[in-house]
This record gives sequence, C-alpha cells and structure tokens, in this order.
Amino acid sequence: VSNVNEMSSAIQASSRRLTAEQRRGQLFAVALELFALRGYRATTMDDIAERAGVTKPLLYQHFSSKRALYLELVDSIAQDQLTAIRRAIMRAEGPRQQVELGFAAYFQLVVSNELEFRLLYGRDHADDFELGRALRAVEDAIAEAIDPLIDAGLDDDHRRLLAYGIVGMAEGASRRFMAHRPDTAAEAGEEAQRLARRMADLAWAGLRSVHAD
Repeated sequence: VSNVNEMSSAIQASSRRLTAEQRRGQLFAVALELFALRGYRATTMDDIAERAGVTKPLLYQHFSSKRALYLELVDSIAQDQLTAIRRAIMRAEGPRQQVELGFAAYFQLVVSNELEFRLLYGRDHADDFELGRALRAVEDAIAEAIDPLIDAGLDDDHRRLLAYGIVGMAEGASRRFMAHRPDTAAEAGEEAQRLARRMADLAWAGLRSVHAD
C-alpha cells in the first residue's frame, strides 16, 4: 500500500509540473486512446480524468464537455492528416507520383496512428448528427486536397465526385488493412507502401480513362 501511495503521489506531483499546453496534450492522448478503444458512448469524462491522473474539474478547465473534447480531437487529427498528405504531394515530380505519394502518406498515417484511424472511422456515433458531421468534414477536407490532382478537363462537380470516390477507396482499403494488419511495425510499413502503390495504380488508371460528359 505504501508503494502504491508513493507512486500516486509521484504521478500527482509530476502532473502538477505540466504546463497548460503539456496538460492539454496529455489529455488529448488519453482521450484518443479511450475513444478509439472503447468508443465515444462508452467513454466518460470520469474515465478520461482517472486515466490521466487528474481531477474532473481540472479536465473541465480544458474542455467544456466530452463532446467538445471529441470534436476538437477529430479536428486536430484531420489537420494532421491533411498536412501530411499535402506535404507528400508537394514533393512529387508529376501527377502520377502525386497520386502515389498522397496514398503513401495516408496509409503511413494508418500504420503509425492506428488509434486515430479507429477513432475517425468508428461507427458507434453514426446516428449522432453533430459527431457524424464532424467526421464527414474530415472526408470533405481530404477530398478537397485530392480535387486539384484530377486534371481531366472535368467540371467542378464531376471532379469533386471522383475525389470523394478516391477517399472512399482509401478508407475501404484501410479497413481491410487494419483487419489483417501484419504483426511487426516493419512489416506493417512495407505493406502500407505496397498498398499505396496498388491503390495509386487503380486510381490513376481510372482517372486516365475518365471523360467529360
């Protein structure tokens, strides 16, 4: 019991030394883990506070509600995804490579941030309009990043429809990948690169055959 009390005191002392920014990052990390593994509905603010080793009033100092925390977390993950995809596309030397590097960045995020993927594409909040809208906003943003890559003389609506189709392909492939994920990080990384090449081949072949009508 003494050791447990000493450990608890040490954690609390360490927690008190965190800056506001560090505390927010810690709470984000804890919330991400719980939301991803348990789902939105099954996770409470009490759970998050307990796992983080803080009081619930302190948690509420940073986030006004579980919903606010979740929505901010989704937005943060989406921005990280978009940044990674856009940086990858900027390194490309041509349209074909833009498509492959974009897929590669996306699937690498799936490999290295499994919890984020599970949070974004979980289904236990499908009937919640606000949460569903936040997740659709992620798809909207990724589709907007893909849209400029589709240069086939198409009108805006046609091009945007294809962009959403590519987003759907990537999500479906990611679900399949996660269901059969290799055991080691190295193998998962290699498989992600292979998946990116295959999906890029499929997307590129399809885009080249598209005609304005």
